Amino acid sequence: MIATRAEVCVVACAEAWRGDGEVLAAAMGTCSVLGARLARMTFEPGLLTTDGGALLTAEAIPLGADPGPVEGGLPFRDHLWLVAAGRRHVMMGASQIDRYGNTNISAIGDWARPKAQLLGSRGAPGNTRCNPTSYWIPRHSPRVFVEKVDFVSGVGTDRGAFDLRRVVTDLAVLDFGGPGGTMRLVSAHPGVTVDAVVAATGFELTVPAEVPSTRTPDQEELRLLREFLDPKALRDREVPG
Repeated sequence: MIATRAEVCVVACAEAWRGDGEVLAAAMGTCSVLGARLARMTFEPGLLTTDGGALLTAEAIPLGADPGPVEGGLPFRDHLWLVAAGRRHVMMGASQIDRYGNTNISAIGDWARPKAQLLGSRGAPGNTRCNPTSYWIPRHSPRVFVEKVDFVSGVGTDRGAFDLRRVVTDLAVLDFGGPGGTMRLVSAHPGVTVDAVVAATGFELTVPAEVPSTRTPDQEELRLLREFLDPKALRDREVPG
């Protein structure tokens, strides 16, 4: 079986939780949710995952499925305790992100008269100051990867972020191992060139001398994705082709 680009992205998201142990895997976006559940079903069985709401499921469940047996509830006060205690690794989205990992999900344009109103900062400040944070960005482009964000919702390495881990996109995997905690290219997805990643990034990106290809899912991971976790292939709607 040959993996699609979306399936490569799911596995790249899953890898962000490798080694985390018993923490809450909080994910936003189809591929990142699938990544958390796939990690739990394979190399990271201690992860806690939810039904997408306030129920901790006894097992990883398919997208859109009933929760089945549950391990417990997760009311908002307990969720916030996990954030404050650093017992949660969240994979958020971002409308803008800069080289230090400062992100914007609040507004595009000048704050006094923005061109577009977005979500507001929501949990981004607390997430980035208190618990491990990664990002899933399904459209890697210079409009998202910008020199300077219009508003800082989640803080980056230059503003006291607690632990920024990975940025997974439809083109590549990145981290913050560049000079001064800046963004660095970790791998390019199969079929994507380093030049294509650099061209889609609106700031200077640290590029190592050797950039490997992002690993592809093995046959068991593909089986779990296609037959159990996402039989309707919703992942391919988020990352076509």
